[in-house]
Amino acid sequence: MNKLPLLPEPVINAMTVDVEDYFQVAAFEKCIRREDWPRWPIRVEDNTRRVLELFARHGVHATFFVLGWVAERFPALVRDISAAGHEIASHGFGHERLTNLSRGEFRDGITRTKRLLEDITGTAVVGYRAPSYSIGPGTLWAHEELREAGYRYSSSIVPIHHDLYGMPGAPRFAFFTERSGLLEIPVTTVRQWGRNWPCGGGGYFRLLPYALFKRGLRRVNRQEQSSGVFYFHPWEIDPQQPRVPGVTLKNRVRHYLNLTRTVPRLERLMRDFRFDRMDRVFLADAHADYPVVALQATELCAD
Repeated sequence: MNKLPLLPEPVINAMTVDVEDYFQVAAFEKCIRREDWPRWPIRVEDNTRRVLELFARHGVHATFFVLGWVAERFPALVRDISAAGHEIASHGFGHERLTNLSRGEFRDGITRTKRLLEDITGTAVVGYRAPSYSIGPGTLWAHEELREAGYRYSSSIVPIHHDLYGMPGAPRFAFFTERSGLLEIPVTTVRQWGRNWPCGGGGYFRLLPYALFKRGLRRVNRQEQSSGVFYFHPWEIDPQQPRVPGVTLKNRVRHYLNLTRTVPRLERLMRDFRFDRMDRVFLADAHADYPVVALQATELCAD
């Protein structure tokens, strides 16, 4: 009797959450000064706990990139995230874009945040994501600083065109940076019509039809046999958050449109695909055959 061929195991993707509050986003930086953050109602703790409940319902473990600013104020939240089986990683301390920091300031921030998160959880912090994906052509030194500080990977590159971030010429999948040896794990994109298109979450997940994301991630998993990286923020599941005055129309659309759709779409996503923590997806095999890439500032600006 002929045996039926074994079906391939489904590819496991990485689910990630950038733990910051609604008033800390780059879209509002011209309307809300950093020194005024304490004046705004803090909603990140309650929203993050709702995210934990959502993941628990679907049996999903994720990586939480936590701001040091948040961890300092809500250490119990960070402990609870870790105790629920999720990975704690660093999002820097105060959500400053790297383009606004000196190399020394960046070093101090990633070291301070790593130590804080490790003191709270008692576990090693090996992952980092730059605020606003701000590792770019002028800040490639950040990979060396991260490696020196004891981080093993970064997820700070989105290889697309965007007015706030993006390196469209960078690799689409995980790679080791030649100068630092750090593993860089880009947020997922799909290649179509000669360019890369977003398929890894954020505002695009709320603004574009779900079917596009499903088709794109399925293509990455099945045709390219690669794991995807998906991300969102706790404030994206909070339609009742305060409205910030003085925001441009473009930034209002980016931030507020379709907030009521986030949770239903996340639930569909977790039914349609398998997800786990970044470290389990990308670091589980110590001998993973990721390419070594020499990032060049001029190359990163090309499509």
